[in-house]
Amino acid sequence: MSELTFRRASRDDVRLLEVMSNAPHVLPNLGTDQPWHWPREVEASWQEVWITDLSATSTPMGVVIVLNAAADPSAYWGEVSPGTCAIDIWIADAAQLRKGHGTVMMEHAIDRCFRAHNAHTILIDPLAKNEGAVAFYQHLGFEVIGPRTFGADECTVLRLRRPDSGCD
Repeated sequence: MSELTFRRASRDDVRLLEVMSNAPHVLPNLGTDQPWHWPREVEASWQEVWITDLSATSTPMGVVIVLNAAADPSAYWGEVSPGTCAIDIWIADAAQLRKGHGTVMMEHAIDRCFRAHNAHTILIDPLAKNEGAVAFYQHLGFEVIGPRTFGADECTVLRLRRPDSGCD
């Protein structure tokens, strides 16, 4: 597996993010809610958008989004306590699937949530029909909270708690 590097996305990456979020194998798993508005997303103070590059070639292959769920002005997650983060990730380059990159990307995102943002809880919401994603997150230690409908999308919400958070 090639090493990955992570760089914060900027306005200069808007076109790349549009292409990556519209990849044929990604689009069906992003749901039907409002499409990403990348100029706004990369500048939002309550979230970080990261582009994942293959180190050997500096080729962009994935996206990692870490957001402060309590500060999200859309209130997407509803009432959540301060210290709750949420993560979105995807591998846009289909040739890079099933090579361990998703695990490295999630490790980066989890580290950002727990270390950089001192979160006690991380939430993630794959589409319920995306059973592979649900299993992947469970393998990483996330526990299923249950089903939830976001807009028109039936999702499975999973949670990971920081081990020393004292949350039960």
